[in-house]
Amino acid sequence: MPDRPRSSLQRRLFGWLLLPLLVALPLLGIALYQQVQHSAQSWLDEGLEDTALTLAGQIDLRGSEPRIDISATMDRALRFDRQDDVFYLVLGPGGDVLQGDAGLAEVQPRPAPQLAGESHYGDVRLRGRELRLVQLGHDCGAAGACQILVAETLHKRDALQREIGGLVALNGAGLAVLLALAGWWAIRQGLTPLTGLSAELERRDLHRLTPLTASLPRELVPLQAAFNRLFERLGRAAEAQREFLADAAHQLRTPLTSLQTEIELAMLEPHDRRVDPLLERLRLRVVRSARLAQQLLSLARAEDRSVDVGQRIDLRDIATESGQDWAHRSLPSGVDLGFELAGAPALGHAFLLRELLENLIHNAVTYAGPGARITVRSGTDGEGPWLEVEDNGPGIPVAERPAAMQRFRRGSSAAGAGSGLGLAIAADIAARHGGRLELLDAQSGSGLRARLSLPPPPPDPAPAA
Repeated sequence: MPDRPRSSLQRRLFGWLLLPLLVALPLLGIALYQQVQHSAQSWLDEGLEDTALTLAGQIDLRGSEPRIDISATMDRALRFDRQDDVFYLVLGPGGDVLQGDAGLAEVQPRPAPQLAGESHYGDVRLRGRELRLVQLGHDCGAAGACQILVAETLHKRDALQREIGGLVALNGAGLAVLLALAGWWAIRQGLTPLTGLSAELERRDLHRLTPLTASLPRELVPLQAAFNRLFERLGRAAEAQREFLADAAHQLRTPLTSLQTEIELAMLEPHDRRVDPLLERLRLRVVRSARLAQQLLSLARAEDRSVDVGQRIDLRDIATESGQDWAHRSLPSGVDLGFELAGAPALGHAFLLRELLENLIHNAVTYAGPGARITVRSGTDGEGPWLEVEDNGPGIPVAERPAAMQRFRRGSSAAGAGSGLGLAIAADIAARHGGRLELLDAQSGSGLRARLSLPPPPPDPAPAA
């Protein structure tokens, strides 16, 4: 089954942060809108009440009946408004009209008469028009309270309501965007230590299990401690495995070498020639077992973290020593082993790099077949020092090359009696030196080119003055 796409922790945190934001902001916006609208309505209502108080101040109580006389100029002043129509009506204690718009008494719903000093606000309708009305009770002597009604249309109130709603919505949207951006930035900053921890973990392998020492937030310290304990356990397990391989290989190598010598001596003694094929097969099996024991010992050495791989060496010297060693060996019939060497200063461990080259040459000799031409090269380019072994054998298909560098894995077309450890050991030694081993096509014709690339060494320290 294909893996399900994994959700992002950053997006998940942002979603949980955004969810209450999307719920809380509209509620806060509605509450703010209602409060501002209520304040604006109260302010406008106070303006109507001020008009009513002005009218109350004009009532004359010196006669037997209250009366009011409003001049034309004052009438225009009371009714002046740039957006709305203003109406007023002054009623006596008995309900008789003293001044103003008599039709205002027909508003629906009609408010109840107010006691002296009391007022009432409300929305009413008059002949199909929506009005805002204030009714004020004013003391008109023993006869009772006069009723003063002041009303206006709702144009500026509706406009103010729309303006308040737009401003609240605009500011709410801006605040939401600002909080979202701030939350996204805060989450990214908060997760930065995790990114750094991931980078540190990516640099760890069985050859580098040093503890994590980065300064982390308090919440990540237990995770860091857990990783460090895991590295410690892995280190002990790897060390135990390495010691077992080294001990087993060392214990096997001596008796196998002795057995090989005994078989070769037996083949020299007088014997029935019919058992020669059997003795030869037995010798080859012992040689292969001895080679396997040697490879296991090399593998254990490659994984030994106590080995110093920071010594100044030259890959050309490594190849020269290996060439001298192979010059004293009996190569299969027709195999031509040549060297094209140039200086390649590097940092490493000479013994391990000789083991690497030994495995690459042995692989080429074993699998390239009779009449093979094998070339060992060294040099330096813009990326650093390199060492390669090229043969003109059948090679390894591109799709199988990654698997060929795994332990006990061989190519599908591999011949010979190899164990599948040579390239794996070479890859482990390359990784131990901070380099890489690549399996490439031969430069010309068919074949395989195994190339070791190492990091460039630091410059030599300047001599003391």
